[in-house]
Amino acid sequence: MAVGKWIWARLGRALPFSPPFIVSAAVLTVIQPPLGWAFLAWAAFVPFVLGCSPRSKAGPQALAAYLVSALYWMANLYWMVPITIIGWVVFCLYTALLWPILVLGVRWCRIRNVPLFLALPVFIVGIEQMQGLFVGGFLWRLLGHSQYRNITIIQIADIFGAGGVSFLVAMVNGLAAELIIAGRGGQLRRKRRFGIGQLAKIVIVGAAVAGAVLYGRWRIGQSAEFIETGPIIASLQSNTPQSVKRSFEEGMNIFDPLMAQSRAAAEAGAELIVWPETMVQATLNPEVLGIVDSSHLWKVMDTALREHCRDTTSVLVGAYGGVWDHSKDQWARRYNSAFLYKRDGSQYDRHYDKIHLVPFGEVLPFKKSLPWLYNILMKFTPYNYDYSLDYGSEYTVFEMSGVGGKTHKFAVIICYEDVVPYIGRRFSLDDQGRKQIDWLVNISNDGWFVKFEDESGEIHPSTELAQHAAICVFRAVENRLSVIRSVNTGISCLIDSVGNIHNEFAAGTLPTNAMARTGMAGWFADKMPIDERTTFFSKYGQWLDFCCKSCVFLFIIVSLFVRLLGAGRFG
Repeated sequence: MAVGKWIWARLGRALPFSPPFIVSAAVLTVIQPPLGWAFLAWAAFVPFVLGCSPRSKAGPQALAAYLVSALYWMANLYWMVPITIIGWVVFCLYTALLWPILVLGVRWCRIRNVPLFLALPVFIVGIEQMQGLFVGGFLWRLLGHSQYRNITIIQIADIFGAGGVSFLVAMVNGLAAELIIAGRGGQLRRKRRFGIGQLAKIVIVGAAVAGAVLYGRWRIGQSAEFIETGPIIASLQSNTPQSVKRSFEEGMNIFDPLMAQSRAAAEAGAELIVWPETMVQATLNPEVLGIVDSSHLWKVMDTALREHCRDTTSVLVGAYGGVWDHSKDQWARRYNSAFLYKRDGSQYDRHYDKIHLVPFGEVLPFKKSLPWLYNILMKFTPYNYDYSLDYGSEYTVFEMSGVGGKTHKFAVIICYEDVVPYIGRRFSLDDQGRKQIDWLVNISNDGWFVKFEDESGEIHPSTELAQHAAICVFRAVENRLSVIRSVNTGISCLIDSVGNIHNEFAAGTLPTNAMARTGMAGWFADKMPIDERTTFFSKYGQWLDFCCKSCVFLFIIVSLFVRLLGAGRFG
């Protein structure tokens, strides 16, 4: 009873401070696709900063921010619920902790008159990089992602990464908040604050924005010099409910429509045809196929793919990989993989095994370290067995021969690997720092995030589909690599190295508006742009993100130390 009263008392003190945080949460929601009101991003955190008043106690403000943030994440990641309720809850409750850190950081800066146009972007980029810290990173709904259609501004990502765009937008937020704060108070105070210092801040932020615009126009303008037209590549899009795929009983019913699309794409002249993630429900490792008879479903699919490719095209498929332990008569390792079938009908001698697995979605943690927790988590998964896959380790580069014998190299990122910048970057360059691939392929199964109405046949796509495509834009710009996406339920599209999501295509059946390709099957084929430019980001990675995250960690450590010191814990 006493605990309940204590909680209600704390909530009662916190709730009056929540309105500014609610406003920021609402704006942060609408700036991301599919709504995409990106212009509001440039002021999204202004109410937040104004709500961090040094005149009030920090505790209630931090608690209010935590509660609003938790609701914000739960509402905007609602599409995770069908996959893992416990993962959704844990992730949202953890990520919500980052807003109280931001509250304390902003208050600290306001008390000490630290320029917010610099401090706010450092804190925002820092806490963005701490999202999903304990699950390998989940860089979703970054402030900069809202600008994916602002092609001029996002060109700075080839130096700073997506975090650089967040930093720039946050600078404007910080400046606007500073000017509003300076405008409060008496006439004497306003005169003091609107002096050379404020003018200097406006000039610095204005110069940063102008610099980004000029740089963006320059990079876009020089593209024609460095981009050549590559082969025709086709992307297939299936529309298979996850419930159907999960049964593993509809393998040929999934395979046959994709094969029909693939043949149509080949007739349209596609030199490479890309199938979505794990839509071939078979293990295609040659050593595994060698131990099953010719009538086995896996062998039938493999044979069909070989015959389809022979003297016609190359086909990249998403399937399962594995190593069979003959001594124990069971799987030694299981992977989420990509296999390439060549124009001569043979399978490429290497395949790609997904390196960055999604916790709870593809791998269940704590099996060996905390078995009791693992057993509890099993009760909240969509399967009644351990579905955990193994992590791949090799960054495979595929090579294909096109018409006329010209060879091209490309790499594959599977599903949410396109959300993790270092994977695309790692594929981009060889050990000598030279560009080693011509484009990236992203295969994904976003059927988890589409609701199929069995009776009416209605399809309800979630916001995940559009946001996933938007995030992939930054991988293209960061490394100057065009990306072709092949996604179950959508959005399949071609993104060029400048970040344009192409709507039109040479041939196909999907809508010409790329972002409308949700909850449907179809295909498209188009010529792949190949950019020969090597980027600063490809060479040096997320250096800005690392610096900002280090500053946030340092702030947390110093704050805790000072608090403990003040409480007399060290003496």
